[in-house]
Amino acid sequence: MSDRDAVLFANEAFYAAFNSRDYEAMEGLWASESPVSCIHPGGGPIFDRDAVMASWKGILGHDSQAPILALGPRIRLFGDYAAVICFEVIAGNNLIATNVFVREDRHWKLVHHQSGPTAEAPPRAMLSEKGPITFN
Repeated sequence: MSDRDAVLFANEAFYAAFNSRDYEAMEGLWASESPVSCIHPGGGPIFDRDAVMASWKGILGHDSQAPILALGPRIRLFGDYAAVICFEVIAGNNLIATNVFVREDRHWKLVHHQSGPTAEAPPRAMLSEKGPITFN
């Protein structure tokens, strides 16, 4: 598997864990050897793995959490680091996300996630005939 494919797979696994509210899967996707951080929409920065994972535990623990659609991922590779920039659609709201990965023990692990609102809508070309591509 190429690095690009492996990073895309890790990014898709992140959204699958979010949509299935699978905290254990989410925890396994985040780096354990590198410093991590996260900025949720409308929130401030969260630093350190314990605090980041606590934030995800709270989010994934809500039964009313709307599913997230991730569209149009664009991958940038920088050696053992990679960034994925994509659209997120949650409950009809358009967001832009940046997910940063590091290679740890031959696996791509998240070190940073940031998502925030955007006025830009995902291009129609990102929609299939059956509707948006989802990661369930």
